[in-house]
Amino acid sequence: MASTNENLKEAFSGESQANQKYRAFAKKAEKEGFANIARLFRTTAEAERIHAEGHLKAMDMIASTAENLQSAIDGETHEFKEMYPPMFETAVADGHKAKTMFKFAIDAEAVHADIYKKALDAVKNGVDLDVSAFYLCPICGYIELGSAPEKCPVCGAKKALFEQVA
Repeated sequence: MASTNENLKEAFSGESQANQKYRAFAKKAEKEGFANIARLFRTTAEAERIHAEGHLKAMDMIASTAENLQSAIDGETHEFKEMYPPMFETAVADGHKAKTMFKFAIDAEAVHADIYKKALDAVKNGVDLDVSAFYLCPICGYIELGSAPEKCPVCGAKKALFEQVA
């Protein structure tokens, strides 16, 4: 029989995946002209996010900002150093299209870890980041602070595609 903490981890994982899946389904429905079905998927995705966040809180996994930043650094570093490289190699060997996103993730996650390190240094000095503009490449997940680059250094996407995140 699973413990409550094991159940919480499984529930958090399932709800998090459902959130992402429904967001992707909403985009597809929107593209196919089903605006209300897209809205349904987005609403349900938000409900799943609420469940996931509740499970995260119940596991006491939301700490101080400094601790949360260190957790983020650890997670991003694990992804680009340990998790994604063998996945990328397997996809290349298999000739699978997943190799592209795995490679994007390796490169983008390294950038995420660096940005989180800068944020942690700021928090340790008792200040916020000195930049308030964040730009996201919607193709590969690369993040740029301050202003969007002319061309994404990870996937080559043009500046016009970058999204400023509020």
